[in-house]
Amino acid sequence: MNFRISAMLAAVLLVMACGSNEEPAATEVIDPGVAMNEMFEEYANRYLEMNPMQATFIGINRYNDRMANTNSPEYRAAAEAMDQEFLQRLLEFDRKQLNEHDRLSYDIFRVQREVSLEGNQFPSHLQPINQFYSITNFFVQLGSGASAHPFKTVKDYEDFLSRADGYSVIIDQIITNMKEGMRQGITQPRILMEKLQPQIDAHIVDDPKDSNFYAPVTNMPEDFSDDDRARLTAAYEDKIMNTIIPSYQRISNFLGDEYLANARETVGLYAQPNGTAWYEYMVRMRTTTDMSPDEIHQVGLDEVARIHGEMHSVMEEVGFEGDLKEFFEYMNSDPQFFFDEPEQLIQGYRDMSERINEHAKALFEIFPKTDFEIRRVEPFREKSASGGSYQAGTPDGIRPGIFYANAYDLSARPNWAMESLYLHEAIPGHHFQIMIQRENEALPNFRRFGGFTAFSEGWGLYAESLGKEIGVYTDPYQYFGGLNAELWRSIRLVVDTGIHSKSWSRQQVLDYMYENSAVAEARAVSEAERFMAIPGQALAYKVGQLRIRKIRNNAEERLGNKFDVKAFHTEVLRDGAMPLSLLEAKINRWIDAQLM
Repeated sequence: MNFRISAMLAAVLLVMACGSNEEPAATEVIDPGVAMNEMFEEYANRYLEMNPMQATFIGINRYNDRMANTNSPEYRAAAEAMDQEFLQRLLEFDRKQLNEHDRLSYDIFRVQREVSLEGNQFPSHLQPINQFYSITNFFVQLGSGASAHPFKTVKDYEDFLSRADGYSVIIDQIITNMKEGMRQGITQPRILMEKLQPQIDAHIVDDPKDSNFYAPVTNMPEDFSDDDRARLTAAYEDKIMNTIIPSYQRISNFLGDEYLANARETVGLYAQPNGTAWYEYMVRMRTTTDMSPDEIHQVGLDEVARIHGEMHSVMEEVGFEGDLKEFFEYMNSDPQFFFDEPEQLIQGYRDMSERINEHAKALFEIFPKTDFEIRRVEPFREKSASGGSYQAGTPDGIRPGIFYANAYDLSARPNWAMESLYLHEAIPGHHFQIMIQRENEALPNFRRFGGFTAFSEGWGLYAESLGKEIGVYTDPYQYFGGLNAELWRSIRLVVDTGIHSKSWSRQQVLDYMYENSAVAEARAVSEAERFMAIPGQALAYKVGQLRIRKIRNNAEERLGNKFDVKAFHTEVLRDGAMPLSLLEAKINRWIDAQLM
């Protein structure tokens, strides 16, 4: 894959010396947009060298033998210095001299660097793992052949052996940092780490053949020579038993022997040193707005009340007699809403693909070229994983995107939730938005492969809200599923701010969920603990959706009969993810151009 950013040729002006017979002097005048994009290319190349895993995930394999020790003091200092350097270089450009496309790149790059630098004051590196985001789980996916690291050539196999050595170093750094966190009183909630330890212990085995990391050996390509096959098999058995499993054992021992006894009983970020400011930063960073936790909390309460009203309409349509809580209980218990086997759930998502993909043509005129697969969340992480997630493919289409569906505890996975989840994770949600962005070679690579949570998750929830427009949610129970998914994101506004800003306990969070939604215990617990683990992330969905919907409503009002929903969606998607304020300004310029 050619990673260079295409740039226009610089304009060369010949300045003639008046009244002179001498040869004219040639002065090269570089278009500032060209120079800035060359700087973006330099940044992107240096960033990928510092973050080899990011390179792997976008299909650039030249760093596949490396893993970055991102929690080390040396790495963090280098990353900060790089942000400072490129921010300063950016500010040397005169924004007024740039065209509209380049101004947008300027603004996005500046926001990214400034937000990154601001975050350095908060010690996230002292609590680097939890039950939801953990390199211990990530590395299993990577090494089992189920993720981005390729296992097609002999070099691919040798690269992963090298990565395993890097993983061992990272685990030791994590232990060092968490010990320092204990010393400073900066620790994870105990309840979360109690969930993490069994995930880690699942990979401590006595026989390498019982390890997930042995899968590449079992699935070794047939065209490998006998010598390579024998050599790599021996090397993998040795690496699994003498490097990888000991790494898992070290972190498990540390958690059990030291960390759990010193982890905190509180679950909110407010309880950490400087926790109030830390959470306020996380809110701004995740939502790309200046909304306060109190404002977001109130928006959540208002949306919960509004959606409850919509649900009452569904109750009337299906003829249910009883109150909303009784309807929730019915939706969570009646056998018609549940599968008997996990594979039935996964196949159900696959079966709806062609239908929904065809319906999407009514609202969209651009589509990703890259395909996607639907897979079950792996057993080793399904207990703490969300109901669904998406892993982007490569823009060359070689590795498809993946929609992971969670089939753990089928009593918590009702079939009425399926259409909305598909719309969110696949079409026209995450796969749609992310791969259109990544396939757009006109964007600088920091934009093609970058992202903003509020934009991406806001788009995912907005995609769910398109259900009736697209032509799904024709079954009132599926429409209830769409409402319940939206309700859930509204509840997140209430409980995330409740946990981290209002001192809510874990039980208060669960009680609020049970009282206000049709959620089963397994999902409620995993979601509540997810909010504890990644403060502010859950706010991005509803805040982003509300802003995108507001932007669309404004476009419809101003354009009237000129409004074209397909053109609107193209305008939202074609330039990729960006802060919500920049999206709003961009769409306003698009509206103005049509009204001229």
